[in-house]
Amino acid sequence: MAESTTNCRILITGECGQVGEALRRTLAPLGEIYSPTLDVLDLTDTDSIRKIVREFHPRWIVNAAAHTAVDKAESEPDLAFAINATAPKVLAEEARSLGAGMVHYSTDYVFNGTKKTPYVESDATGPLNVYGSSKLAGEQAIAASGAAYLTFRTSWVYGATGNNFVRSMLRLAAEREHLRIVGDQYGAPTWSFELAQLTAHAIAHTEQLAAQSHCSLVEAMLPLSGLYHATGAGETTWHGFAAQTISGWQKRKPELKLATVEAITTAEYPTAAKRPVNSLLDCSKLAATFGWHMMDWKDSLTRVLDELDA
Repeated sequence: MAESTTNCRILITGECGQVGEALRRTLAPLGEIYSPTLDVLDLTDTDSIRKIVREFHPRWIVNAAAHTAVDKAESEPDLAFAINATAPKVLAEEARSLGAGMVHYSTDYVFNGTKKTPYVESDATGPLNVYGSSKLAGEQAIAASGAAYLTFRTSWVYGATGNNFVRSMLRLAAEREHLRIVGDQYGAPTWSFELAQLTAHAIAHTEQLAAQSHCSLVEAMLPLSGLYHATGAGETTWHGFAAQTISGWQKRKPELKLATVEAITTAEYPTAAKRPVNSLLDCSKLAATFGWHMMDWKDSLTRVLDELDA
């Protein structure tokens, strides 16, 4: 499938993030990668965005850039909306103008978390915080742009690089004797590298459809365009995620004295931004459309811990 994308141009935003870093490695076999740094691509400047896109003229735009500081977004909503809503809108408009495909990443935080079962793509949204509201606005702007796009909603992203929950827990577990972690918010940890692998698969799949049908990329992609849930399989809480992480690390590092982990309620750990109780997403549509089944979060965590221990 990679043959049809050889020498195509792929623009990746968010080069300094954990998903962006994984995308650069994973998408490299598919074509020419351009991942401008923040000093080159200013995501708060629409003219900068349009200039970069038009000069590079990509066949694919993969937008991994985001304002992800959930609590900080409460005090800087303009910046959150500029990066999470306006920038994706401009990228989608440029994609449509060029006849390019667009891949975007969104979040479980577009939901209010009151549903008792995993959310499907068609469920009503209702974000509880500025971050979720800004990401929802980005989703809606892309959908309204007329571009051919894939928006992957994900949750609790982590990996062996970047700032994330796993790396924070390992650092804190080595520094402290006891950790108190929220145990009444449910979700599914998602490996950043698997998101990148999924993206490569979706791009190659779409390119293969275009080649087989002898049509343009946009013509092949429009029937697939829309929202897809893409999170690790299984479920846990933040406490369960922390406990599994520290336990797995202890097995690899028996000589270390690591912290014990206690489950607490959300009420016992107040934050600036309200979090949904249920962040579980149903990924059936992803499997049905692209034949992609996300890894169980415990299996991907094992892979990440192995990488950190290498």
